[in-house]
Amino acid sequence: MRTKFHFCIIGLALLAGARPAPAQESQFFRISGPTATTIIAFKPDGTLIWTNAEAGTNYNVLSSTSLLGNWVGYIQLPVTNRVNTNQIFDFHPPAGMAFVPAGTFTMGNFMGDPDITDANPINIYVSAFVMDVNLVNYGLWTNVYSYATNHGYHFVNAGLTGAGGETVRGEARRGKDVGTVTNLPVGKVDWFDCVKWCNARSQQAGLTPVYYTDAVFTQVFTNGETNLVVYQNLTVNGYRLPTEAEWEKAARAGELGLRFPWGNTIQANQAYYQCAPYSYSYDMETNCGDGLTNYPTGPSPVGSFAANGYGLYDMAGNMFEWCWDWYGNKYGIPTTTNPTGVNGSNRVLRGGSWGSGANMSRCANRYSHVPTITHACYGFRCVMGF
Repeated sequence: MRTKFHFCIIGLALLAGARPAPAQESQFFRISGPTATTIIAFKPDGTLIWTNAEAGTNYNVLSSTSLLGNWVGYIQLPVTNRVNTNQIFDFHPPAGMAFVPAGTFTMGNFMGDPDITDANPINIYVSAFVMDVNLVNYGLWTNVYSYATNHGYHFVNAGLTGAGGETVRGEARRGKDVGTVTNLPVGKVDWFDCVKWCNARSQQAGLTPVYYTDAVFTQVFTNGETNLVVYQNLTVNGYRLPTEAEWEKAARAGELGLRFPWGNTIQANQAYYQCAPYSYSYDMETNCGDGLTNYPTGPSPVGSFAANGYGLYDMAGNMFEWCWDWYGNKYGIPTTTNPTGVNGSNRVLRGGSWGSGANMSRCANRYSHVPTITHACYGFRCVMGF
């Protein structure tokens, strides 16, 4: 059956260019599915009301910056009623954060890359949330760190600007504008440091912390690491690490089954990763091996590459990002609705880094490490639920 489209058009501010400076653009949405639908209303809070849907099927909301442009996936909507109400956008997310709409997406190795053996495709439903547009940079880290250490928190690691001083020297040698040290992503922070920092950021902002050392959520997690069990309260509004499912949904930004957030190949102008000495069929970079162009010795300033469809930067390359979940060889556990992972010995890291090859930057690629480890390639960003 040939699909018919009905259009819903909105204007909004998007982040554009190599720096996270706002620019006025338009964004257009349309609905694709087994029946021709009719949009009844698009409310000021970004809620879409539409009708003539066929129950028991899926519809895709597509997005473009031009009516004549390239339409890409934005969100998949499972349908149970003829008339549906879905919040697909938030015009007023918290400063520095972007809205990720609720919906079902295919999580995992949709491309069938043979080296990814722990990410069989599975349909996952994730509730709406907001995510930091950028990796936590050193300026934000130190601001919250100072507040935290003056309010009873103890960190094992003070954090560094990625690879330290070599970051600035290495990037300057490549002729890049590295900005200031404060705009480089923080690194050398372990999983426990990140979780405690999220709690401190919440308290500094007057929000309820998410992480506790007891199952009834009375003791806020501020100290300790070894052999410590951390509990998360997902009913409160504080900052937290994304679950693995949230991270992958945010990275894909509605794109259905692609290898990277933007497509199926990668080049050095799209993400910060190491081309040489690796060689992958999907790595289209032609300047591999010159020791300069695509062999970083430290991270790039946050926001140095184009954002994905949800306005999020560095979802491929630059820094591995800590997630909440313990690593398991299967995901979508204990449920395919807002899964939070299973018990294990390693915590999940996602996204690839300046110190890894193109293979690590794929949306479906999974990595993990013990939660007490630090590395110049390991950073993070925060999310908030509703």
